[in-house]
Formats: sequence, structure tokens, C-alpha cells
Amino acid sequence: MDVDRETVAEIVVSVGSVGLFVAVLVGIGTTYSQDGLSADGGVALVGAITAFVVLMTLVGFGLAHYLNRE
Repeated sequence: MDVDRETVAEIVVSVGSVGLFVAVLVGIGTTYSQDGLSADGGVALVGAITAFVVLMTLVGFGLAHYLNRE
């Protein structure tokens, strides 16, 4: 199975971004959880989801620019 460089770059960056998102969610869950998620934890969770959407958008633009500059 021959995988080109572009596909490997997309996979590595995507998996890294999702891994970071999961780590942030776990951090929020352990920080703001006592008997459920507190109101501050909910705000942090919404912020994390928003940041993830923005991050993935920027990653997409960055990958498109990096992979198409050749």
C-alpha cells in the first residue's frame, strides 16, 4: 500500500488536532466536575468546542496552502 506524502501530512495533523481536543475535554471534565459539570465548566466546554472548530478551519487552510505550493 503506497501512501503519498500529502495523505500522511493530513492524517498526522488531523489526529494531532483531535488528540489535543480530547485532552482539553478531559481537562475540563476533571477540573469542573464534582457532581456533574458546573456552569463554569459548561462555558469552558462551549469555548473548547468553538476553539476546536476554529482550529480545524485554520488547519484546513494551512494544509491546503502547504500542500498546493508546489
